[in-house]
This record gives sequence, C-alpha cells and structure tokens, in this order.
Amino acid sequence: MSKSSLRFAVLLIAILAVGALVNAWAYLGEAHVDRKPLKDFPEQMGECPKSRPDQTLDDATMAVLRASDYLLRDYRGPDGKTGNFYVGCYASQGEGASYHSPLNCLPGSGWTLSEPGKAMVSLPDGSQFAANKYVIENGEYRSLMLYWYQGRGRKVASEYWGKVYTVIDSVRLRRSDGAMVRVTVPLGDSEDAALKSALDLSAKAVAALPEFVPN
Repeated sequence: MSKSSLRFAVLLIAILAVGALVNAWAYLGEAHVDRKPLKDFPEQMGECPKSRPDQTLDDATMAVLRASDYLLRDYRGPDGKTGNFYVGCYASQGEGASYHSPLNCLPGSGWTLSEPGKAMVSLPDGSQFAANKYVIENGEYRSLMLYWYQGRGRKVASEYWGKVYTVIDSVRLRRSDGAMVRVTVPLGDSEDAALKSALDLSAKAVAALPEFVPN
C-alpha cells in the first residue's frame, strides 16, 4: 500500500470513528448529573447574611435567558455593604439555551460598562481563577461587577473558551451543563474597597456552588 493510500485509509477510519462516537452520544443523550436547586443555596455565606427576599426575573427576561434555574440574591457584607449575587444554570446548552454574557444583556437594560479588566479570585484551598471585571453605571447607580462561567470542574472568564470547553466536554463527558455567575457591589468612594468586597463574596459563592453547579 502506498503512503498516500495509507494516509487516506487512516483518515477514513478516523472520520468513521468520530462519526460513530457522535451518533452513539446522540443516541445515549446527555449524562444526568444530580444537583440541588438554587432556591436551597445558603442564606448565610460566612459572615455575609442574605439581606432581603430573593429577586425574580420577569417572563420576558426568562424567555431570553432560557436558564434551567437561577438565583438573584443580595448579601450583606461585614462592612455593611450589600452585594448582589446572580447565577444562571443551564442543565444542557443545546437547542439555543446557553450562557448569556452581561456584555450583551446589561446594555439593553440601560447600563453602560467601562474599565474592562480581570480580577483574580483567591479560594480557601490556595488556588485562584480569573474573573471579568467591569464598572457598570445606570443613572445614579454605579457598581463594580465580576463575572465568570463555571461548571464541569472549570471556572473561566472567556466566553469563547467557555463554549470551546462545552463542546469538548459534550464529547468527553456527555455533559454541557454549566452556569454564568455574577457578583456586583456598589462602587461608593473607593474602587479598591468595592473590589475587595466583590472578591470576598465571589470566593464564598464559589466554595458553596458545587452542590448546585456540579463539577
């Protein structure tokens, strides 16, 4: 057999193998992963208690988000400032249901975003991950926002890499579940103080999330 014929045979076998794998996954469907509903998320995270009843999203917003489950809750920090915590979970990111970036959603609600950057969230086990950081404004309201994508053992800032990993894990694990997580705190007079509060709330949330957003 010539080299060109051998290469063709190897390529054909690889294409057939991938096709068989994709068809098998389509037949089997996505793997089921048990998780707790977000309504049971802790109302006290460390020294940060829930500060008021959970907020709800209207039907029009939910029709756009298409989240399987979500939580929109305020927590009061040790400094007395209130931080807002949002997580939108997707049991499967097929058929149009997928993460929605705040960069697309917030401007449509009247918010402007500025000072883009990254912030490192430090976890109790000594590890860190990068979150997106923005200053957001709407009229007299000015806040610092952190957000990231979490699920299947990963926490990533990039929406692009979040989608790439979703494709990889759909094949490797038969899973596309995950969540977009967002923390916002009032900016006040000090951006450094606001960032400290946002990082603290983010770290506490990440520690509690695996029961609700499975690894």
